[in-house]
Amino acid sequence: MSDPRAYQSPGDLLAGRAVVVTGATRGLGHAVALACANHGATVVLSGRDSRGLEQIYDEITDSGLPEPAILTLDLDTAGWREFEHAANVIEKQLGRLDGIVHCASHLEKLSSLESQRVEEWQNMLRVNLIAPFTLDQACARLLSNAPDASIVFTSETHASAPTAYWGGYAVSKAALETLAMIQADEWSDHPNRRANIIVPGPIASPLRSRTHPGELHDALPRPEDVTPLYLYLLGPDSRGISGQLFRFQD
Repeated sequence: MSDPRAYQSPGDLLAGRAVVVTGATRGLGHAVALACANHGATVVLSGRDSRGLEQIYDEITDSGLPEPAILTLDLDTAGWREFEHAANVIEKQLGRLDGIVHCASHLEKLSSLESQRVEEWQNMLRVNLIAPFTLDQACARLLSNAPDASIVFTSETHASAPTAYWGGYAVSKAALETLAMIQADEWSDHPNRRANIIVPGPIASPLRSRTHPGELHDALPRPEDVTPLYLYLLGPDSRGISGQLFRFQD
């Protein structure tokens, strides 16, 4: 495809598929979850805010879309037992898993390396790196049984262009990109599984509001503007594409 950022997806693109979206209550995760549901997927809404998950659940069901599942999971505190339980719940309720979109992200604050605490690094690494790795590992059997499984990792511009004050956040996202590439390479002999990365760039999101509070967010792309790229990588038209990094903004 010439430009997947402008992908025009059919309405039934993800019909019959089950897709986990982490960070589904806000920002990009919310937009991706709604887009997946609008294109026929049964979405597993994952986040730590039960009330927020119930709200997007209602948004989806009130629109007459496939009934989603709710997976309340705190990525900052969850261990292997919680991730394994999550995979078992998905299997029991849905019987399949065709995709995972990692949208959940955690940034403590912008600050110099000298002022960042080890606990802050641990929190960012747990949410941004260790949780995606562990969720994918827990769901590996379900993904291997899918005819066309896709994992989409969400990275950040400072992962490849690190600058001052982004510290542990940039490091965790750089490591996430490495994780995605390793996974894609290990799956190179398995045509039914693929892993790719999206770098949305500056968008009007809650995280951007924290890092750039004086910015005019109306001038930024909306989270909804990025969803065609996610849909492309989740759907059958991108089958065979793996180990690629897609930048929404050049």
